[in-house]
Amino acid sequence: MFYDIVETALDLEALARAVRGLESGALVTFVGYVRERSDEGRPVDGLHYEAHRELALAELRVIGAEASERFGPARVAIVHRVGELALGEAAVAIAVAAAHRGVAFDACEYAIDELKKRVPIWKQERYVDGDASWRENT
Repeated sequence: MFYDIVETALDLEALARAVRGLESGALVTFVGYVRERSDEGRPVDGLHYEAHRELALAELRVIGAEASERFGPARVAIVHRVGELALGEAAVAIAVAAAHRGVAFDACEYAIDELKKRVPIWKQERYVDGDASWRENT
């Protein structure tokens, strides 16, 4: 499997290749993008992410293993971006390959939900009006 914290644009094709195999009948991906409005409706100019790299990578590996154990054999890859991101850029991507689609969908959903809860990555929203706010992962 493949897990990384990067400062450059996410390579979604490489992520899919990292998990895909001849035993895979399904490939499910999730990509989280920087959107133009916050949850409260404030216009967003961009995001800034920070991470504790070593702890984040270790937790991503644990989440990937849990997803595979919990839902059935699956190959999981997770990459999260840090640094400054503009509107429309990919911040996080997950790819899950499994023999069947149900396993792949369930494992992918589990991975993003657990990432948001447990991985030491912090997001600061930058607003059009010049203000900024650190946000809780939910």
